[in-house]
Amino acid sequence: MTVRAGGETAWVKSERQLDREARRRRAGVRSGSIAAASTVLFVAVVLAVVVTSPGWPRVHETFFNPGEFTGAFGDVLRGFWLNVRIFLIAEPVILVLGLLVALARGLRTPLLFPLRALAVAYTDVFRGIPTILLVYLVGFGLPALRLQGVPDSPAVLGGFALVLSYGAYVAEVFRAGIDSIHPSQRAAARSLGLSKPQSLRFVVLPQAVRRVVPPLLNDFASLQKDTALVAVLGPLEALRQAQIHSATNFNYTPYLATAVLFVALTVPMARFTDHLAARAERRRAPGGGT
Repeated sequence: MTVRAGGETAWVKSERQLDREARRRRAGVRSGSIAAASTVLFVAVVLAVVVTSPGWPRVHETFFNPGEFTGAFGDVLRGFWLNVRIFLIAEPVILVLGLLVALARGLRTPLLFPLRALAVAYTDVFRGIPTILLVYLVGFGLPALRLQGVPDSPAVLGGFALVLSYGAYVAEVFRAGIDSIHPSQRAAARSLGLSKPQSLRFVVLPQAVRRVVPPLLNDFASLQKDTALVAVLGPLEALRQAQIHSATNFNYTPYLATAVLFVALTVPMARFTDHLAARAERRRAPGGGT
């Protein structure tokens, strides 16, 4: 509805529109109330079943002992800082390695076929080996070779194994993003006078990277958890500290402290990933922003 006052035009919502918006608000409040009530009821039922079970006192003492949690948390937290450092160092290395392997797999020049074959072999082999087995092979195999310059730090060797494993997965994520760019983008770039490398750098890669950010963040959430696998080599990271406390006191509550720290780090990353995925979906929708 348009109302003119003093030569100015103002838009006023009609009664029907106001009523429609009020109904939507009431429906939203009702849906939220039902969802909250059903969630509280579900949690209450699950807690009641667990707490009233015959073995709950034993489970509570073994896995949820407050004293054991408090006593182990300091050492577990100090060990968790090593997990975080491994993750922060490995992540950029994995990104660079994965991108280089993805680009190598896209090479079509016959002269560079050995490089392409090597990239294919790398992704096939290291995606096929379980990560924990790769940690064993690298952590114990490389030092046994007694090569000059090979580090002997278990944390470094474990981080290197994670880089090899996750680099293969990230390479496939990058390759999928590059292949998802329509060939017309390359053709348009070439028609503007850009060379093939320039088209890849300035046109294809920026779009591909934006598309693969959510799956990359999912891989890095998994990487943060898999830093605990380095414990098999002996460094005093979070899981290893929990193992020491558990073996000393014959109680599994220190593992709960480790789980709490990993959850506290990975859940925000998961929610951020969901946010980016939803934003990318809105951009691809008709009428979405840029």
